[in-house]
Amino acid sequence: MWHDVRLLNGIANVLLTLFVVTVLAGCFLWFAQQPFFTLTVIQVQEAEGKTLKHVNALTVRGVALPRIKGNFFTVDLDAVREAFKAVPWVREATVRRKWPNGLVVAIEEHKPLGTWGEDGRLLSIKGDVFTANLAEAEEEVNLLRFYGPEGSEKEVVMRYEELKRGFAVIRLEPVLLELSERYAWRTTLNNGMTVRFGREEGRISMREQMGRLLAVYPRLAAQVKNGIRGIDLRYPNGLALRADGMVPDIGGQ
Repeated sequence: MWHDVRLLNGIANVLLTLFVVTVLAGCFLWFAQQPFFTLTVIQVQEAEGKTLKHVNALTVRGVALPRIKGNFFTVDLDAVREAFKAVPWVREATVRRKWPNGLVVAIEEHKPLGTWGEDGRLLSIKGDVFTANLAEAEEEVNLLRFYGPEGSEKEVVMRYEELKRGFAVIRLEPVLLELSERYAWRTTLNNGMTVRFGREEGRISMREQMGRLLAVYPRLAAQVKNGIRGIDLRYPNGLALRADGMVPDIGGQ
């Protein structure tokens, strides 16, 4: 082996390369640990096309900053993103480094739609459940009420939007929407009337039920002088009407 010049040269080149890489890595590690790269600037801004109403410096300092570890080179950007997502009202955060000692965090806030369940949590317009100050949410919007099994939040919001468009035809609007554990739908409108749709299955869809209701509601409202308290659409060819002092069935095709 010692007489093989080509082999010896190859071994020497490998050893030299390893030595250079080790020296460079050591230099970089020394350079990266210099105080100059300690994170001292964290710039929080709104995501493009968004506005910030609730996230402030106090909550950021109290919740996010204590969770951020490392310097410009060693900080884990995913960990920073999760730290900011723990701040109340933050739906999403994107993070990038800013040379030589800073981070830029772009935040998208939740937009509240209503409350979810009975435990004081909020439901956003995108179907996300989050925890924040209810009083702050009420300053931004009249909170609706939503109920449903865990995991059904996005479906409930989608259904609310459909019902909102449908009831707008008769100048009414849902203020409560509930999906039961048996997946039966019930809504309460802003005039106090309750509408039961039941489970959406078989040959009767919720859209068909809405169409049947919208077709007869003006006539029903005109005939029932005391006001309609509830309508039950869980019938294949008709509906049940509930009003003060009467509980008639109204059928028909």
